[in-house]
Amino acid sequence: MSDRKGFMDDLTGLAGGAMSLVSGIREEVETLVKSRLDDALRRLDLARRDELDAVRELAANARIAQEDAESRLATLETRLAALEARLGSGESGGGEGSNA
Repeated sequence: MSDRKGFMDDLTGLAGGAMSLVSGIREEVETLVKSRLDDALRRLDLARRDELDAVRELAANARIAQEDAESRLATLETRLAALEARLGSGESGGGEGSNA
């Protein structure tokens, strides 16, 4: 009976050692795969999500600024046309004040 108990203890120890070995191998493989994946992604020169979001926000702000500038330019062109029309009706010929 004691031989059987010793055998079971040996078998349990062997199983525990095998599980520990498998666990260690699993961790090592995970670390290796993660390292290789990080290297591959770095070589692809991909943008991170936060960088992409920042660029999108910059583009949206630039679009808003462009639309604002276009609106202001249209207003200024309208005012300039009205001013030229007023000056044109008051002057008869495009004298010295005319640059066009």
